[in-house]
Amino acid sequence: MATDNSVTITGNATREPEVRFTASGSQVASFGVAVNRRWQNRQTNEWEESVSFFDVSCWNQLAANVAESVGRGTRVTVTGRLDQRSWETQNGEKRSKVEIVADDVAVSLRWATATVTRNERGDGGGRGGGGGGYQGGGNYSNQSGGRDFGGDRQDAPPAYNPDEEPF
Repeated sequence: MATDNSVTITGNATREPEVRFTASGSQVASFGVAVNRRWQNRQTNEWEESVSFFDVSCWNQLAANVAESVGRGTRVTVTGRLDQRSWETQNGEKRSKVEIVADDVAVSLRWATATVTRNERGDGGGRGGGGGGYQGGGNYSNQSGGRDFGGDRQDAPPAYNPDEEPF
């Protein structure tokens, strides 16, 4: 029995996309999205609000387009799938998180306008970029030539510090 694992969120980017490359040359962009929910409390007639934070990762051409187009505060709609990954910190603590692996990211035109610049078709055959996600193997490294994380991606630390505020 196949299960459907798809999610769509609309919210504001909480940080600039961080671009990294796998050892095989695949581009990965990671950023956060804050989704606000507002409702009126029927007992007090006061407006209440809550915010949920999501980490998003994009691959290949979608990663390049997101890195060029999305900045902190940009209102975006993200469509993709949920993916859970686990790793161990340098102190031996086990951590895990659920993130959205994006199939598509679009700027929201509800309160803004945008100019679209079409990219030339590459080797992807017009798949829309992004697809696939992590296929295993390879090493992660920072774009700036920083530290390499040997072995499986599960050994890599998250793109953010989980002890920090997302803003």
